[in-house]
Amino acid sequence: MSFARNGLAFLKQMVKFTTEMKSFENVLQGVRVVDGGEGRCQCEMTVKEEHQNADGTLHGGMTATLVGAVSAWALMTTERQVPGVSVDLSVSFMKPVKIGNDIVIDADTLKIGKTLAFCSVDIKLKSDGSLVAQGKHTTYVG
Repeated sequence: MSFARNGLAFLKQMVKFTTEMKSFENVLQGVRVVDGGEGRCQCEMTVKEEHQNADGTLHGGMTATLVGAVSAWALMTTERQVPGVSVDLSVSFMKPVKIGNDIVIDADTLKIGKTLAFCSVDIKLKSDGSLVAQGKHTTYVG
């Protein structure tokens, strides 16, 4: 079976390969790709104990990791087909997420220029769609 390099099947295969490596990306093992292609990637994840901070909610570092990883996966589905190298990453945190909650991570490639790509990421509670965090990720792709 063949599939487009910018399609959902490609995303699922790539994320499975990435999260099974013996590297930092192991923290992303619970992330499930649910949609994507053409510069987009949508994932879901259940927040577990290993994702928590000292207050028992989703750790800010894990949130930033989700912004970086899911936006890179979205970039892999563009014509350039490169994840890029981070130049700038910012996250605004709107509300805490408790253990057991499901979140949806939506990444969208806004623009790819000659050397830089710009992505936005919204992280929402799956239960009610409320915004948990919003990220911006700029990567060098040149």
